[in-house]
Amino acid sequence: MDYSLTDRVEREVRIGSGAASLAGDLTLPAGAKGIVLFAHGSGSSRRSPRNVWVAGHLQRAGLATLLFDLLTSDEEARDARTREHRFDIELLTRRLVDATQWVDTQPELLTLALGYFGASTGSAAALAAAAQLGTRVLAVVSRGGRPDLAGASALTNVTAATLLIVGGNDDVVVALNQAASRAMTCERRLAIVPGATHLFEEPGTLQHAASLAAEWLVEYLIVQSAR
Repeated sequence: MDYSLTDRVEREVRIGSGAASLAGDLTLPAGAKGIVLFAHGSGSSRRSPRNVWVAGHLQRAGLATLLFDLLTSDEEARDARTREHRFDIELLTRRLVDATQWVDTQPELLTLALGYFGASTGSAAALAAAAQLGTRVLAVVSRGGRPDLAGASALTNVTAATLLIVGGNDDVVVALNQAASRAMTCERRLAIVPGATHLFEEPGTLQHAASLAAEWLVEYLIVQSAR
C-alpha cells in the first residue's frame, strides 16, 4: 500500500538526553504499524536532504519516522571547528538510546514496532544502540555506513535484522561492511548498489537504496511483527 503523504500527523519534538535537549521531526502516517528512528552521519543534521527524502519514501510505505539532531546547536558549532563529536560513537549511541526511550513514553508511539536507519557514522550508533536494547529494535538499515565503528562486541550482540547498503564504487566502505557482516550473527544482508559512491549522489542510486530500505523495514516491522 502506498500511503498518502497528506494523510499524516507531523510535529516538532524535543528529546531529553542528559542535560541536552535534542530537536526532532516526527511524522506519523495514519495507520502506521512501525516507526523508524534516523541516525544521521558525521557533520549532518535531521535536515539532511538524503535522509529527509528516504524518510518520505518510508512514510509512503506506512512507517512513521523520527529524524532528530544527535547534537545540540552548540555541540554542532563546536564540532564544525574541532570534529570532536562526529566520531564519538558512545555519545551518539547514548543519544539514540535516549530517543528510543522517549518514543516509549509517547502513547501514540510506544506500541509501534521500532527500527533504525543509520547513515555513515550514524550507522555505528544505530548498531551499538540495537545491541544495547535487544529485542526492542527489530530492524536496522545502514546506508553507506561505518558499522566497524560500532565495535566487535556490539556487532556480535545485535539481534535486529540488519540490512547493510553500500555503494558499489565505495570500495573501502564495501570492504568494511563485508567484514562487519561476517562478524554479525543476526539475520543480515549486504546489498551493493551498482554505480553508487559514498553519498549516493548518482542518478537513481538513492532511490534504489530507499527502495531496499523500505522493503526491509516493512518486512521486519510490519509483516513479521503481525505473524
